[in-house]
Amino acid sequence: MGSDAGSEHEAGYGATDVEERPRADSPAGELPELAAGALPVPPVDRLHGGLHRGLSARQVSMIAIAGTIGTGLFLGTGKSLAEGGPASMLICYAIVGVIVYVTLLLLGEMATQYPVAGSFNAYATRFFSPGYGFALSWNYWFNDAVSVASDLTAAQLVLQFWTTWHPWVISLVFWVFLVGINAAHVRAYGELEYWLSFLKVFTIVLFIILGILVNVGVNREHEYIGGRYWHIPGAPFVGGFGGFARVFVTASFAFGGTESLGVTAGETKNPSRNMPRVVKFVFWRILLFYILSIALIGLNVPWNYPGLSNRSTTTSPFTLVFKEVGSNVAGSFMNTVILTSVLSAGNHALFAGTRVLYGLSTTSPRQAPSIFSVTTPGGVPLAALIATSSVSVLCFGSSFIGSGALWGWLQNIVGVSNQIAWLSIGIASWRFRRAWVRQGRSLEEMKFRAAWTWPWGPPFVVVSVPILILIQGWSSVIPRFSAVDFVSFYIEIPVMALMYAGWLIVRRQPKPAGQVGEQRSLLPAGCIGPRRSFRWHDLVDIQTIDLKRDEYEEAEADRVDDAQRQKRLEGRVGSLWRLYYWVV
Repeated sequence: MGSDAGSEHEAGYGATDVEERPRADSPAGELPELAAGALPVPPVDRLHGGLHRGLSARQVSMIAIAGTIGTGLFLGTGKSLAEGGPASMLICYAIVGVIVYVTLLLLGEMATQYPVAGSFNAYATRFFSPGYGFALSWNYWFNDAVSVASDLTAAQLVLQFWTTWHPWVISLVFWVFLVGINAAHVRAYGELEYWLSFLKVFTIVLFIILGILVNVGVNREHEYIGGRYWHIPGAPFVGGFGGFARVFVTASFAFGGTESLGVTAGETKNPSRNMPRVVKFVFWRILLFYILSIALIGLNVPWNYPGLSNRSTTTSPFTLVFKEVGSNVAGSFMNTVILTSVLSAGNHALFAGTRVLYGLSTTSPRQAPSIFSVTTPGGVPLAALIATSSVSVLCFGSSFIGSGALWGWLQNIVGVSNQIAWLSIGIASWRFRRAWVRQGRSLEEMKFRAAWTWPWGPPFVVVSVPILILIQGWSSVIPRFSAVDFVSFYIEIPVMALMYAGWLIVRRQPKPAGQVGEQRSLLPAGCIGPRRSFRWHDLVDIQTIDLKRDEYEEAEADRVDDAQRQKRLEGRVGSLWRLYYWVV
């Protein structure tokens, strides 16, 4: 996008506001407060200018939706239905939805108080353990990188609706497009995500309407379906407990991405106001879309539909329902929307992975090579983008093992990684809340607090997520042990343990704060110091954590934004403005 003055003004907060780059001595991405008549901000190193706060509340809301409504819903539901049946699918998705909603509230508290690059990875480092945060961050980066490969593989599956000719070509074209978009200014990413997400939301609403019509008789056979497919042989619970348990990882893959709204906190305008708004409203819409869509899929598509999910193919239940309206054109339209959703999900995963790797390279002590902190004049960490996108080469392995099989394995890996992320948010929140209370800070000082989750929210997440991780691999052991499936379910757990142990052994002295391009340390003083005798843990002392460091201070632009919003809401057409803000 370039670094000229014009491009800087395009992302202004209001008619007279200018988006400034962060000072080198400020936390990465934090905007200095600008008062009337203030002197210009001194120029900073062009290579380490930091991220830009270029995402609006409208875009952040849609980004959160885009991270969850994607291939997991459009394609993953076919796998879930075939392996677990309609009842297992509905119950498992509802359980995971509740867990993720509580997790989102816990993350919202921390992301609003400390909107930093790195998000929940940084919070795990700061409030729980630097070694665990190191292992978690690299695991989550790998999760996002593999998600891009998974989405490109999903594009091959979607394309099989029309043709089986060289499916890898579409993956290559998508890869080039996604890298190009993410190499531009963050606003280009945000605007693309907004409109792709808008299309998905519109399509799901249309699907819900058509799904109801198909079920009551507006279909090719002109027959009332009702609950017929819940009573065919094998339904409603396909595969017994093993089939039921296996759906959990597919549901976790589908809901994955919600937690990455915290990753956008470092580039969100007015995070003290916008992050709580996003947390409060977005997930209810997502949960509504998921539960209604899944219920209608279970009613309208039999679990044993040919080609629904096997080694070489996976068919979207959404496409099948649209075809039932009576037109292959409708099925092609739905398949086209699914293809754009694959593009959106890959775009979202590539953005999030790039920012996680950037966060690893800017924290103190540094947890990734400094080259990943280099940013373009438009605020894009280009080296981190290239490294993240390079993992997508995995998608071309479909030529050897089949697109359906490869996508299933990648789905398992990403699903478990999402669960580890939710568990880590619960642990970090538990420690954050304990530190806040132990140090005597008033709960009224918190910029956002999900009061109804106190005190049970973090323990609920910390207990429920490991249960999911343990039981979902049941089918890989009983009745027959499948080494490949077992590895895809559990490989990340020993890898994280090894990375944590490696951190304890080779941890380094932190670099001095204030270096160009270096983010202030998120760790309490004395947490990591000179090498000393080996310890079996590096848990942070919650009594000594500096809870005021990295707290977001509202800038003048934020206050102008709040005043403008309040003026609109209190005006003669305030009710219309409330409706507008809720919709967009």
